[in-house]
Amino acid sequence: MLGIVFEFIGVSAGVILTALGLDMFLIPNKIAAGGVSGIATVLHYVAGAPVGMTMLALNVPLFLMGIYRLGLKFGFRSLYGTISLSILVDILSSHLPVLTREPMLASVFGGVLTGLGLGLTFRFRGTTGGTDLAAAILRTYTGANVGQLLFMVDAMVVLAAGIAFNSWELAMYALITIFVTSWLIDLVQEGMSYAKAFFIISDRSDAIGQSVLQQLDRGATALKGRGMYTGDEKDVLLVVVNRSQVTLLKDLVYRLDPKAFVILADVHQVLGEGFKPLVKTPR
Repeated sequence: MLGIVFEFIGVSAGVILTALGLDMFLIPNKIAAGGVSGIATVLHYVAGAPVGMTMLALNVPLFLMGIYRLGLKFGFRSLYGTISLSILVDILSSHLPVLTREPMLASVFGGVLTGLGLGLTFRFRGTTGGTDLAAAILRTYTGANVGQLLFMVDAMVVLAAGIAFNSWELAMYALITIFVTSWLIDLVQEGMSYAKAFFIISDRSDAIGQSVLQQLDRGATALKGRGMYTGDEKDVLLVVVNRSQVTLLKDLVYRLDPKAFVILADVHQVLGEGFKPLVKTPR
């Protein structure tokens, strides 16, 4: 029960941040950054329709279609997030200041707030409806990739906004907002890259592994690998270190085997000994 309450608090915080980004930056500056909110922004200036209620009206058929095509899997959190965002956008619009009329600042800071808000909402298993739901529905008809469909839907909204506002500059600012929002959503859900994963293929994997254990005080895992061209079997070392140890590990590998093949990858979250503790996600 406590986990459910915690999740609804998280979804509520995300919805509030999203509404602030829309009301203080994006909507007043005619930045229609894709999605249902972008369509609602265009209709607000073209037909005078309130943004929040337009968002709700557009989401209702999406939810009904989603239930029909995908079943009852969206949950109450999704319905709650969609309705509360629509209501908050209209309620707060007359009480919040417009912090800037500079389109670049509005597109960046609006993207930051909406990205943080949507990232929180998604992290706590909620949604605000919109194009992510539309893309999931379209995928059941076309079988296309959801990410590609999201890009296509958002691109069409931005194109329509550029035509409606007779300004391709506003359309380009909207693209900046989409980029910032997407980046922040990923950042909130995955975290910043604070660790690095090394995959090390070497004839001296044993020596490298022992040096990692003794000199860096990090663990090393040997994975069995086989070269498809040569057919030779070798150990592939997997080593995860923090950013301050990246250069030390590179030097260590080079010193022991200058011909080693090394793959370095970003790691957004590491759970277990030496890093963050592994805990159960609240449900």
